[in-house]
Amino acid sequence: MSISTEAERLGMEKVSDAVATTLKQMREYAKPGMSAKELDDFGGEVLNSFGAKSAPNLTYGFPGWTCISINNEVAHGIPSEEKILKEGDLVNIDVSAELDGYWSDNGGSFVLGNDIYGHGKLVEASKAILQKAISNIKGGVKINEIGRLIETEAKKAGYTVIKNLTGHGVGRSLHEEPHEIANYHDRWNTTRFKKNSVVAIETFISTASTIANTQPDKWTLVGNKGGFVAQHEHTIMVTGGQPVILTAANGIWD
Repeated sequence: MSISTEAERLGMEKVSDAVATTLKQMREYAKPGMSAKELDDFGGEVLNSFGAKSAPNLTYGFPGWTCISINNEVAHGIPSEEKILKEGDLVNIDVSAELDGYWSDNGGSFVLGNDIYGHGKLVEASKAILQKAISNIKGGVKINEIGRLIETEAKKAGYTVIKNLTGHGVGRSLHEEPHEIANYHDRWNTTRFKKNSVVAIETFISTASTIANTQPDKWTLVGNKGGFVAQHEHTIMVTGGQPVILTAANGIWD
């Protein structure tokens, strides 16, 4: 969407604060030995306290309030009772929601407890790359140039990117134009970021895989070459200068 009124700005700020706070509190609540469902139910309660509705559940009938992916799961992990969080796990939580007709999306990967498997380097690279990408976005910038930046920075750090998962427009629905804000230079995409538009920018930084494949449960995505993936995501409003980070309250850069 494009923000053209103060009411729209306030609506986006409100729903973005809901998803950002939920993500932050879920990250703080997560403990080894806890099931993904218990963590998800907690997230659902936080969303409900804001009056917000889970976007994946509302839009796609996803079996959970949030997506919780662990270790080799790239995205869209189902928060089941059988999925138990363990010390050192690479955990990704993606929280998106609708509130009063506005939609926002954010996510973040983190190491649970002590970094006994060395996932921290990947997580920090993903955070830094997202920060650099967002700082270079303003009205008129080509979308594929941000993709080039993300892939270039990933390669510098010794990683690759997932090419079939992308950022996207958001605001009046979960996915809007521009539908693909890729993590690589897509030479066929000649569109530019528009001032006052709202977009969800996300990194998918990978140790090995370049494609995420859907598993038999029809939701969970796993890399085509194995390894691990870190994802971080903010919903932002594009301006003529530095973007407004609507989901800043999630604290993924703290």
